[in-house]
Amino acid sequence: MSTTVPTSASTTVPTSAALPGGLVALPSVYRPQADTRLLAEALAHEELGPRTDVLEIGTGTGALALHAARRGADVTAVDVSWPAVATARVNALAHRLPLRVLHGDFVTRTAGRRFDLVVTNPPYVPAPRARLPSRGAERAWDAGHDGRLVIDRICAAAPALLRGGGVLLMVHSGMCGARTTVDRLTGAGLTAEVTARASVPWGPVLNSRRAWLERQGLARQAEQWEELVVIRARNL
Repeated sequence: MSTTVPTSASTTVPTSAALPGGLVALPSVYRPQADTRLLAEALAHEELGPRTDVLEIGTGTGALALHAARRGADVTAVDVSWPAVATARVNALAHRLPLRVLHGDFVTRTAGRRFDLVVTNPPYVPAPRARLPSRGAERAWDAGHDGRLVIDRICAAAPALLRGGGVLLMVHSGMCGARTTVDRLTGAGLTAEVTARASVPWGPVLNSRRAWLERQGLARQAEQWEELVVIRARNL
């Protein structure tokens, strides 16, 4: 069902990821960026076919879900944002690919279902606000003081979401603690490891809260590069 992906050293972000082109996005919907491309590279190493059930948590434009659908997988995509749901549905129609797009919390909307592959680029940016935002573009990236509010929920839910041998692929910032994610997944009974790393320049969101991140000890003074990691976990 899934191939083993070797751990890679830190690299620049790959540009060869097979993401669909010509995607539309409503104003508050997260557009594919460096983290999306890095995750698409990891997804390209997984075996997908007509009998592969795939779930994308936090689909945004649907880029990764459509990547999997193009390879023949049966794909369900979930997002808490109505604009994201509408965007993913429009992109699926435009690319003439079958995609089941659901609105709401991923745990609630997938209750009782198991998947061969779960892929997710969750909100992971540390934020001064303790709670997740309920509206606006920030829903795509703000994730509490340590950036782990959604990551930890995914780690806890992964065993129930994955079939035996099923794989979770998750990308997030090294600022959130890759070791913590691996430990939580292994503690939940999965095997887990970092399979890819990349360094990218700080973007507008991180730069806008630089002073706060430095005070929290999450960033060094004048830091300019952010590490992204892809974590691959497998249900035994």
